[in-house]
Amino acid sequence: MGTGSIEFILNGQRIRAEGLSAQISVLDFLRGRGLTGAKEGCAEGECGACTVAMVRPCGAGSAYVPVNSCLLFLPMIAGQEVVTVEALACDGKPAPAQEAMAAAGGSQCGYCTPGFVMSLFAEQYRVGREGPCDAHAMSGNLCRCTGYRPILDAARSLGSPPPGALLGRLERPAPAMEPVECEGFARPATVAECLRLMAKHREARLIAGATDLAVESNLRQRRFGYLISVEGLEEIKRVRETDTWLEIGAGLSLHEIWQAGGLPHVFEEWMPLFASPLIRNRATLGGNLATASPIGDGGPLLLALDARVRIVGEGGERMVALSEFFVGYRKTALAPGELLISVILPKPFPKIARFYKAAKRRMDDISTVAACFALDRDGDGRVRRARLAFGGVAATPIRAMEAEAVLEGEVFGEAAIARAQRILARTLRPISDHRGSAAYRLALTQSLLAKFHWEHGGEAAA
Repeated sequence: MGTGSIEFILNGQRIRAEGLSAQISVLDFLRGRGLTGAKEGCAEGECGACTVAMVRPCGAGSAYVPVNSCLLFLPMIAGQEVVTVEALACDGKPAPAQEAMAAAGGSQCGYCTPGFVMSLFAEQYRVGREGPCDAHAMSGNLCRCTGYRPILDAARSLGSPPPGALLGRLERPAPAMEPVECEGFARPATVAECLRLMAKHREARLIAGATDLAVESNLRQRRFGYLISVEGLEEIKRVRETDTWLEIGAGLSLHEIWQAGGLPHVFEEWMPLFASPLIRNRATLGGNLATASPIGDGGPLLLALDARVRIVGEGGERMVALSEFFVGYRKTALAPGELLISVILPKPFPKIARFYKAAKRRMDDISTVAACFALDRDGDGRVRRARLAFGGVAATPIRAMEAEAVLEGEVFGEAAIARAQRILARTLRPISDHRGSAAYRLALTQSLLAKFHWEHGGEAAA
């Protein structure tokens, strides 16, 4: 499966790649060219040793967006611009991020250091940054040597980016996401063209950020006959809002969604707990839902917000309630040849909504149990509407509708919560795995609901 020929800009130089597999990663391509600063640590986007920066649109100019090069197939950067750690030094002088890491003692074995440097470089050059660099920008990079304090010191020591070619590049527009078609890969520019390709290549797999599909390729050696990237479909990368709904394009990255604003407040809790900045720069909401993982964090959040999804196919367009979208383990209501276009959130948003994630680590980890609870009450404190959504307790993300029903019409008090907890214990059927036993998961669902009551049960009725 060869790519034919693709062109892109690498460290300021236009290059052509020919005769390579459509599933070779950008990381492997770079290392094959002798750019060995980027490393493979985990091959699944968790360690950040492979971090590079892409030049992406930002207003009338550009921004450096750090990404995992191990999760990018080479044709995905066709026509785009990539910067690696080798390009940061100027006239033999290290970049400020490199100097700061060395001065603070933030590098020991050095394996992870270039990845940290690239995340820190992108943060230092972040458009509109005020004050110190945000250390959370490096939360997708792992280090086993330093204990992190020297790395934090390095981040805090950086000021404004120095004048020069790297800063000047941000004043010019980023490359457009042009259509691409080569052996085994296509990136159409319109939804109509995407549907045509899907009809022609029935075996094709759709990719957006590739943060899930590339892991299958890297760790399970999966090979796909044809890949169709939806990254060039501007039609699915928009946010629209009316008085009655908010529509979020399925092709927007999580970072782009966050930048768009206008989201329900519960997104503020959910977003930082979703993987890492490097993953959020690539992963899309549509991809998270279409993979139908029972432990995906998007499902519980959107189920609690009564989300619907807009789907288009050869037969036209249709709307599906998210509660009916997940039909089985890793299976959705999408028919062959259909494309998820957007997620629609009805208004008004719930007055009270909370997202909870139980995992071995607070940040950058897979959920053992995820839950999102949404509540509206009348003037007497009685529940008008309750939504209790969970991930990690069934083959799909689910709403606990029977438990919701016992809350509605009741005062949001301990007695109602106890009844709902008993229903959760009776109706949920989680499995045991290496993240937690079934009994542990079942106990978590009940304790998280109790926590929600403890935090909001005494609030004045909305």
